[in-house]
Amino acid sequence: MNTVKVQDLLDFIDISPSPWHAVKSIEERIQADGFTKLAETDKWHMQPDGRYYVIRDDSSIIVFIVGQKPLVETGYKIIGAHTDSPGLRIKPNAAHATDGILRLGVEVYGGPILATFTDRDLSLAGRVSYRSETGKIITKLVDFEKPLLRLPNLAIHMNRKVNEEGLKLKNQSELPLLLAVLVEQQAPQEYFLSLLKSQMGIKQEQLLSWELNVYDTQKGAFWGNNQEFYADSQLDNLASCHAGLEALLANSGATDSTLLCAFFDHEEIGSESIKGADSSFLPDILERIALATETGKEDYQRTLANSFMISADMAHAYQPNFSSAYEPEHRVMVNQGPVIKVNANHRYTSESISQAMFVNWCEQANVPYQKYSHHSDIPCGSTIGPMISARLGIRTVDVGCPMWAMHSARESAGTLDHEYIIRVLKTFFESKPSC
Repeated sequence: MNTVKVQDLLDFIDISPSPWHAVKSIEERIQADGFTKLAETDKWHMQPDGRYYVIRDDSSIIVFIVGQKPLVETGYKIIGAHTDSPGLRIKPNAAHATDGILRLGVEVYGGPILATFTDRDLSLAGRVSYRSETGKIITKLVDFEKPLLRLPNLAIHMNRKVNEEGLKLKNQSELPLLLAVLVEQQAPQEYFLSLLKSQMGIKQEQLLSWELNVYDTQKGAFWGNNQEFYADSQLDNLASCHAGLEALLANSGATDSTLLCAFFDHEEIGSESIKGADSSFLPDILERIALATETGKEDYQRTLANSFMISADMAHAYQPNFSSAYEPEHRVMVNQGPVIKVNANHRYTSESISQAMFVNWCEQANVPYQKYSHHSDIPCGSTIGPMISARLGIRTVDVGCPMWAMHSARESAGTLDHEYIIRVLKTFFESKPSC
């Protein structure tokens, strides 16, 4: 079994412990491939076959290749995904002492499986803003890169029904993370700020603000006798970002169509932010590409009508230990191909035509595919697909690789599926409109 692409995915995730680090990792990859950074505050000039990217607020990025043919003839080909994952974030005044033990208060970000964060080697990564000696505000990424925190479980002797009733944690009082045992006279917040200062190499009084993500330091790994599965944090949805980027970078020569990958922060909390999928980010960039390539307003609207987007997020693979949670006729399996996600209430944006187009690309790539529908008695999640397609009027399909334990601190998926999804996304970028 060829595991090269999945190993590259695991390496990508392991150096991307926060959305800010994920975008930095993507930027380093595309700069090595000749992409030029554009600033939203500058006037843009573009050339056919030009390779460009735009970052908004450090954790959302749009990467694109300008096609040789006019936009109105080919439309945009877009792959959308998200850079954030559910978990825990550190509060501003997080440090406090309880009976001499220093704890960091956290907020729950999105919908993680909280119990999976217990008894793991946790650390912190994110971005910090500070004042330079000349008075300028500077923002830099930070990653402690070592086990720093822990959320120890309560022993079963004190929680006798945990195996029958499951682990239930009170967010305010039982989620704070253990950091240290304080000695006399140590102030909790001063202790924590000294850690940040030391990690950043600055004076404590220079610190202004920070956004810190809690992450599991265990590296990604293959498992199974034949390495047919892999496990890591943040598969939802860095696996889709990696697959989309691989498909884009496979286009080393000229392309007729304008190809674009849009990776957004804040999907897990609704996408309503300056840089989320429900923001102006993608519409702004698409319109500015049109302006820079001398595409008029009416032709820009015609371009959108002739465009297509694949909303790539992960999908729920069948786990036989919990068979009652799945729709019996839509049990998708790991290592059996990407999943087309369908929902009558449009929680997924797939409809019959966009489904048919994706099936066609799968067949051209010789890739198997599956279709997923959620259990009717369980509320269905959603993706960036419906909001972007509604905002822009672009036909869209929701797809993703099947995975286990979505939103766990440690998720799993099939080795074959990641290679399958890269192949079909490449085919999408290379294809001519089929409908």
